[in-house]
Amino acid sequence: MEKILVTGSNGQLGSELSLLSQFYSQFKWFFADRNQVSLDNLSVLEKQLEEIHPNIIINCGAYTAVDKAESEKELANTINHLAVGVLAKWSLRNNAKLIHVSTDYVFDGTSSTALAEDASTGPINVYGSTKLDGEKTCQQENPNAVILRTSWVYSGFGNNFVKTMSRLMQERDDLNVVNDQIGSPTYAADLAQAIIKIITCSEWHSGIYNFSNEGEISWYEFALAIKEIGGYNCDVKGIPSSSYPTPAKRPAYSLLDKSKIKETYSVDVPYYKDSLKKMMSL
Repeated sequence: MEKILVTGSNGQLGSELSLLSQFYSQFKWFFADRNQVSLDNLSVLEKQLEEIHPNIIINCGAYTAVDKAESEKELANTINHLAVGVLAKWSLRNNAKLIHVSTDYVFDGTSSTALAEDASTGPINVYGSTKLDGEKTCQQENPNAVILRTSWVYSGFGNNFVKTMSRLMQERDDLNVVNDQIGSPTYAADLAQAIIKIITCSEWHSGIYNFSNEGEISWYEFALAIKEIGGYNCDVKGIPSSSYPTPAKRPAYSLLDKSKIKETYSVDVPYYKDSLKKMMSL
């Protein structure tokens, strides 16, 4: 029986994979939190991998505090870049499959068309650059790895835009949300399902793949959809990013083209609003 290690088990994606795992008992699942697999402590990481000795690693663990990363560069780099190198090296040496989760923030945001996997990268914040370094290290150390880029992740677990907006719309009469950053949200349950599709596929195709839900929207339009589905009365206004300065810059356009994952792994990509309704009805 193949053993699957899921890092970052308490995060949104790790939690969704944990829910799904009960339907895939052909695998032995090992869900590791930051103490069991310490992506921030490279001196013990390899030893931990040896002890668990998985056949498949799904790396959901990441430093994702985008603004905080600007002042915690070293920690973000250790988790998002250096630790990925250790996972990649170990998985190649032990003939284990590796799926590593990355981000749309590897792009600079200047595109006006959906970004394919081979589009040129150019991160504009620390988080994005550490994630891109992680991708590069992953491919150098283990060319057999699968890298999954995703964007605007939300779920019923953890803190995310949907939960924050739902709460604020019930607490306040009006809200301002940026309307000039374009992309598509990702329901973590859909991403988890895509990962299951990859690990249960009869053939392994390495490389970089994009996954987010279908649709091209701004955060403002995302907020309007949350308002509509939740039936909230809050007045939501769109504002430019310049009116809401943050320590880290965000790409203005980071819509991902999902053609490759659909064709290679026959992955189903739901429309963002359908997934949002599903999550908000839980």
